[in-house]
Amino acid sequence: MAIKVGLLLFLVCTTLIPIGRGLAETVIDVTKFGAKPNGKGDSTMAMMRAWNKACHSPGPAKLLIPRGKFKTGETVFQGPCTASKRMTVEIQGTLIADNDLSAYTSFYWIMFEHVDNVVVTGGGTINGRGEAVWKFDAGEKIQNAPLLPVSLVFQSVRNSALHHLNFVNSKGFHLKVTDSSGINVSNIRITAPGNSPNTDGLHISETTNIKVTNSVIQTGDDCVSIGDGNSNVIVSGINCGPGHGISIGSIGKRSDEKSVKGVRVSNCTLTGTTNGARIKTYRASPKLQVSNIIFENLILKNVKRPIIIDQDYNSKNKIQPSNVKIRDVHFKNIRGTISSSKNAVMLTCSESNPCEGIEFANINIRPSSSARGLLPTSCVNVKPIFKGKVSLASCRR
Repeated sequence: MAIKVGLLLFLVCTTLIPIGRGLAETVIDVTKFGAKPNGKGDSTMAMMRAWNKACHSPGPAKLLIPRGKFKTGETVFQGPCTASKRMTVEIQGTLIADNDLSAYTSFYWIMFEHVDNVVVTGGGTINGRGEAVWKFDAGEKIQNAPLLPVSLVFQSVRNSALHHLNFVNSKGFHLKVTDSSGINVSNIRITAPGNSPNTDGLHISETTNIKVTNSVIQTGDDCVSIGDGNSNVIVSGINCGPGHGISIGSIGKRSDEKSVKGVRVSNCTLTGTTNGARIKTYRASPKLQVSNIIFENLILKNVKRPIIIDQDYNSKNKIQPSNVKIRDVHFKNIRGTISSSKNAVMLTCSESNPCEGIEFANINIRPSSSARGLLPTSCVNVKPIFKGKVSLASCRR
């Protein structure tokens, strides 16, 4: 009798969809597990129960979050999963974050952890409702202050993708990928006010082989921030702004950080951002390297500071220099306008580890006003290489 009841419950909560050659995709609808699509109540446990069923289904599986509004607190989609072939999470509706900060114990809202071959998609919206809690952001005013929750995290995720989703008003970062490999992020839209604090669009750390492409990111901090421990990072086709631009760093704040190698940022448009292409490191850092970096084919529209290397970033320690070695960095085919002719290009490298192999090729950046002439370029502890046509003045302090 127990076996028959269990089978009946499985059939009520799932749908089997043929996908060819005898395989069937198990579709798990979160509303069948108690998730409430009316934006009221709490659907956190229902979401996780439905995920657990999909994660351990035979064959391919899909977790379906249908149209409607679903309110949740801290939600963990944890593996490893036994579902074969692939896992799909299809978000058609809107996920709404609980605004009670005590509901978040680990500084994230939604996390995918220890999962392989998962695709998160569906055209839906992930609304962090950060406007209600941004006033509690401590920023850099309090050392080691807790961060507001990240809307969605990939942690220890392999060979997976996230695409065709909308992120709105995260409390902290909108999206974070860490300790992962083989990740594709594409066709996402991230929206938050330009004055929202620490609302990075996508932050990447300790990840190998990641592509971020064809997306619109409008936020109050870095559109894409590439932290420590990353290798083989491709960022392409990003429309960024408002925000702080596309950054590598900051690097070297903590003693356990790792080097960054192999980053290509290309074919991006930055509009009204405070920075364009930026590398930033702390003083008194561990010995690290940032190398094999390319910023190319960028269009700037009214950007305040288009190109920056800052090895004094936010550093209170003015005695010990940065121990991060920056080398083999190429700025190529960058054109457009800036909002001010002051501090257009600033290269502040470490006195103990001067930057090496910094190349500028075909740079055509002009003030957005009627001002004419070459843009001022400040260079400290670096001798850049100029190739092709470059609308920058000779280096000066």
